[in-house]
Amino acid sequence: MKLNIIRIGAFLFIVLLQFSCGINKSMQDRPDISGLEKIDTLRTKHNDSLYSIGKNTLLKNKYGIWELYVEGDALERGIINGSLTRELMHKQETAFMTKIESLVPSAGYQNFLKKMISWFNRKIYLHIPEEYKQEIYGISRFALPQYDSFAPAYIRMLYLHGAHDIGHALQDLMLVGCTSFAAWDTKTEDGKLLLGRNFDFYAGDEFAEEKIIAFVNPDEGNKFMMYTWGGMIGVVSGLNEKGLTVTINAGKSKIPLIAKTPISLVAREILQYAENTTEAIAIARKREVFVSESIMIGSASENKAILIEVSPNNFGVYEVQNSDQLICSNHFQSEAFQEDKRNAEAILESHTQYRYDRMKELLATPNLLNPEKAAAILRNKEGLKGADLGFGNEKALNQLLAHHGIIFKPEEGKVWVSANPYQLGAFVAYDLNEAFGIFGKGSNLESVVNASETIPVDKFIYSDAYKDYEEFRKLYREFHQLITDEKGVRTEGLDKLIQLNPNYWKGYALAGDYYYQKKEYKKAIIYFKQASSREVTTLTDVKYLEKMIAKSYRKL
Repeated sequence: MKLNIIRIGAFLFIVLLQFSCGINKSMQDRPDISGLEKIDTLRTKHNDSLYSIGKNTLLKNKYGIWELYVEGDALERGIINGSLTRELMHKQETAFMTKIESLVPSAGYQNFLKKMISWFNRKIYLHIPEEYKQEIYGISRFALPQYDSFAPAYIRMLYLHGAHDIGHALQDLMLVGCTSFAAWDTKTEDGKLLLGRNFDFYAGDEFAEEKIIAFVNPDEGNKFMMYTWGGMIGVVSGLNEKGLTVTINAGKSKIPLIAKTPISLVAREILQYAENTTEAIAIARKREVFVSESIMIGSASENKAILIEVSPNNFGVYEVQNSDQLICSNHFQSEAFQEDKRNAEAILESHTQYRYDRMKELLATPNLLNPEKAAAILRNKEGLKGADLGFGNEKALNQLLAHHGIIFKPEEGKVWVSANPYQLGAFVAYDLNEAFGIFGKGSNLESVVNASETIPVDKFIYSDAYKDYEEFRKLYREFHQLITDEKGVRTEGLDKLIQLNPNYWKGYALAGDYYYQKKEYKKAIIYFKQASSREVTTLTDVKYLEKMIAKSYRKL
């Protein structure tokens, strides 16, 4: 075993030496930062929830959402963004780096990981437009210096924009399970285009605590809004002034060997420079990506939505025929991907088809959609035909882990973004045209929330079931770690875990793992069978339970 590790390490070391020149070029590359010294970075702190630099502002509203407005050229936007949001950025960076340190506690292995990451990202700088490199550089000037030993601040910020794609590639770890939809004409109350999506990207609870709705007024391209987090200039959900929306959904990817254009920066470029689906397709087609992704584009001028489906080696566009709705989960639908083996595996083995079918079921009701009904769909926790999945099941549209839910009415320039927790908090309304009108008049020191159209919180958060679920999450993580480390667990604690979320299969499966580990095989069989009788998430999970039941019987 040790000899194999040494051989693998020696091979990787040779690889690193072979590509050291490429790594050095990447580490030394910097964008044009001329004019840097003329940009005002001194922010005014009005209170703990309000900061400003000239016309640019950062304000925390009563829903706990930060409202950011930035304008100017790329370098100026980046520096002002970084200065205004530095504490929020530090929190995200600390959460991310702490996660790495907990996964790789050894200093030696951390150093090796650092080298591998730099090798993986050795050509990322060649695939990012100069404008976005300037913007990222500006933000990086306010990054935490304590992590410079891992990588210089600017390089580290480039890596973090690619980390989102790695999370998508590692889909089997359940980092991602997004679902989105669009409806128009006969499917909505007023016939206008309406879109909704859940961004179910989970990178820890701290990652989702501080949300930012950013209003960006660039000196080139469209004004736009995006729902984001500190240090992130890429787009996962956004709307521009021309009525074009962009959201991204992960597809099944192989583990990439080299970084190219982060998908969120492709989405950002579309939002900033496209006015219709044709222009969006042209932008997506010219960029090389390193993961597979569906990009849903909603177009107010065309009153329709399409999917742009990209992968490192393929490209497709999907438009519905003779239909007024479009649904997207985590598999591809265009003709270009009909023979794609990974896509077929995702449909067969994961929960993407189940969520697609559930969304189709909910949209098939005779009630025409409006924003309130769209929010209800995004908050839906049941399975097909109303099946009780248990709380937190990835087969649900609302998996109770979303970073955010979002709803668009692009023709009216309106957007609703969810406040914490998950998509259960209020869907806070904004009017893009009104907001930019207010910001354009000068430094605005008040919230631009459209209070009259904000959708109230889901009453579920006041229920005992919700409180039980939150306790279940904490206990599950605690017990899972203890069992993984082969440490003792109180059996009454396992019983409580199951009682807190009795229809969710994972509690029973964890108990089965514990009793199997303790060689109490009869009990293990009982709990594995109980797990199997619930709505199990994926084919891989089903096979695991079957295998453990068979192994337990053999042990008897």
